[in-house]
Amino acid sequence: MAPYRINYTIMIQPAFSALTLRDFLRKRITATLQQLKMALGSSATMTVFRKLKALGYRTSYSHRGKFYTLDSLPQFDSQGLWSHGGAWFSRHGNLLQTAAHRVEQAEAGLTATELQCQWHVEVKTTLLQLYRRQQVHREDIGGVYVYLAVQPSHRQRQRICRLNPPRSAGMEAGSLDSAASHELRAAIVLFFRQLDEKPRRLYAGLESFKLGRGGDIQIAQLLDLDVHTVARGRRDLFDGEIQPGRVRRPGGGRVPVEKKHRQSSLKSPI
Repeated sequence: MAPYRINYTIMIQPAFSALTLRDFLRKRITATLQQLKMALGSSATMTVFRKLKALGYRTSYSHRGKFYTLDSLPQFDSQGLWSHGGAWFSRHGNLLQTAAHRVEQAEAGLTATELQCQWHVEVKTTLLQLYRRQQVHREDIGGVYVYLAVQPSHRQRQRICRLNPPRSAGMEAGSLDSAASHELRAAIVLFFRQLDEKPRRLYAGLESFKLGRGGDIQIAQLLDLDVHTVARGRRDLFDGEIQPGRVRRPGGGRVPVEKKHRQSSLKSPI
């Protein structure tokens, strides 16, 4: 009787090369996932992504992340954006990541309309999602929602810039000589003298901030203050270090008469 033979068949998986995708994207610049599958000769999504990861790739922030490109191909503009064939890419990642970064960097915060004009995509849903995740702050300013940084001091600077937009060319702040007339300089000094100690420091800090670089020295000279006092007032103002109704810090000021007498009696010999 002939021996029974078992026939083993070894299944060999086809080898897919990342170089195939590299050459394909270098030629097309951008492509969809389906196009990448066809170029690689594989219907497996994970296989395509493994090859893309080995090469280094980016996903578009437009078209719901539908398009892909190599890390080495985009030439980003000053805002970190780049487009090809109608698809938009960002140096900072997907739409959520890019929106969070842009709001953080914006000098005066951003509205949804402003951001949409810059990015060529609808962003209301994205900004609302970031707000609900507490990754950006939102305020109603002048009847319009403005998205601001989460960090309080940075948010305060953005708010001030939004409420007080920069002057046009030729009228920028930066120097008391160019930014204020003699009458205005006198008004600043007069108003300053009507304030108590802490409001004076905060007001000096505000005027310094409006002048920009070198403002601490200029305001210190105008109001006869130490430059460190002006700098401290500016920091306190934007860090939110303000206690309504309190002029001095706890423990500051002259010692009450009763306390002085009590201290004197303690020191007297028995």
